[in-house]
Amino acid sequence: MERSAFGVCSYLGEKMGLASARVRMYFIYLSFVALGSPVIIYLFVAFWLNVKRYIRSKRNLLWQ
Repeated sequence: MERSAFGVCSYLGEKMGLASARVRMYFIYLSFVALGSPVIIYLFVAFWLNVKRYIRSKRNLLWQ
């Protein structure tokens, strides 16, 4: 579900050199400790990745 939904943990794992499962666990642990505030960060990054993907797809259409 993660890959088809947003891909945030996979993206962050690739950028930081960690396994995506470990990044997911960090989000879960931080959500319990910080009372859900990492969920807001997760949704922000998901939105940012979708906008970035949209811009790249439009840019590729212009150059073809």
